[in-house]
Amino acid sequence: MEKGLGFSNFLAQIDGVGICVLALLLGLSVASWYLILTKGISNYLAGRRAEVFLKRFWSANSLQEVNSTLKEGTSDNAFAHLAQLATDAAVDSEKHGLQKLAAAGGASEFITRVLRNGIDQEATRVENGLTVIASAGSAAPYIGLFGTVWGIYHALVQIGLSGQGTLDKVAGPVGEALIMTALGLAVAIPAVLAYNTFVRRNRIWLGRLDAFAHDLFVLIAVGAKTNSSAGDERQLRVVAPNERRS
Repeated sequence: MEKGLGFSNFLAQIDGVGICVLALLLGLSVASWYLILTKGISNYLAGRRAEVFLKRFWSANSLQEVNSTLKEGTSDNAFAHLAQLATDAAVDSEKHGLQKLAAAGGASEFITRVLRNGIDQEATRVENGLTVIASAGSAAPYIGLFGTVWGIYHALVQIGLSGQGTLDKVAGPVGEALIMTALGLAVAIPAVLAYNTFVRRNRIWLGRLDAFAHDLFVLIAVGAKTNSSAGDERQLRVVAPNERRS
């Protein structure tokens, strides 16, 4: 076998199309790995913050205590942000009633829309960047295959012009052209694995968020009914003596 065959020789003989293919694969690899690392760290931190908040939330004595805690700090996770939206909506509906257009349909419908919008915003946030990772995983093998076909074509043309079609002359250039396929797979495999992992994590995360939103709605609805019942009882206590006098 001739000396000098390998990746360095492949780079020395590559043409403009091959350079474009390599640059595209390199760009997809850098973009996908950047998103994999940043989203992985972000998801890990969000999970830890959510666990801390949920522990504090369910150990609180009332929603008023939770609301005061949220106002003191920042909503640094999706669960805290959703709780902030729900409590603000409940307070806003008590102050303004049905005067606002957003509150049309009743307080329950207003809180439901607020919670649903909060979940949709979180879904949009966690899905950010997945399109790039999915594109890298699906397109990189075909881009590498195109580079391989282009490299084999040029290798066969050069072999035909030289007039030497022996195996030792064909194996080197064709093997170098197959490097493109290997590079495409090297870009695609981590992207596909990361995409599947993120999709599964997001599905579980949004499912937990949806369950928490249901719990928030129940707690707010029960609290509103409790306050309403307490107000009715106070009113009966005031009216009852007057009725007895009459």
